Amino acid sequence: MGGSVAVIDYGMGNLHSVASALEYAGAEAVHVSCDPAVLRAADRVVFPGVGAIRDCMAEIRRLGCDELLQTALMEQHKPVLAICVGMQALLDSSEENGGVPCLGLLGGEVRFFGEDLRDAEGGRLKVPHMGWNEVRQTRPHPLWAGIDDGARFYFVHSYYVHAADRGLVAGSVDYGVTIDAALARDNLFAVQFHPEKSHTAGLTLLRNFLTWDGSC
Repeated sequence: MGGSVAVIDYGMGNLHSVASALEYAGAEAVHVSCDPAVLRAADRVVFPGVGAIRDCMAEIRRLGCDELLQTALMEQHKPVLAICVGMQALLDSSEENGGVPCLGLLGGEVRFFGEDLRDAEGGRLKVPHMGWNEVRQTRPHPLWAGIDDGARFYFVHSYYVHAADRGLVAGSVDYGVTIDAALARDNLFAVQFHPEKSHTAGLTLLRNFLTWDGSC
């Protein structure tokens, strides 16, 4: 199913959890690598990430992963799935660490939840946003196939994405503010949650990714 998958390895993230989930979902071969030859040869690409965005961006650029990602997206037109900080890195900038320039592949910014985050009833919410939350599917997409609107996915983050082009938003979630939980454009699908930690809904999304042809 889905041929070979390259998981971009820039030293930041739960790469082997992602790789194991892809294998369980039915990937024929999964390669965790930053080798340009491996990424160019793969049928589809996963761009994960966990940790501080400044450190992530430094390693992405040092290893040339930014150029490899752009090649996969824009020249080879492969299906690409970005996860968590991988999603955040696609935006223009992040408020983390006083402001960090990101890749600018998708317009928008990554914002801090704030120190006094409240729910609709005024109750205090913890930061980071950690745990299960219901994702509203704001527009149809092949990666939502077989997943109920409002299905619960697992989140771990202190900063959240706000896309400049609201037409890119494919899923949202509420946690004191409205979070862009999924963005989609052409052959790119990006999620703030962790599908590899999201049990049935997450595995369904990964299976959908493995059969996705990159079109919306």
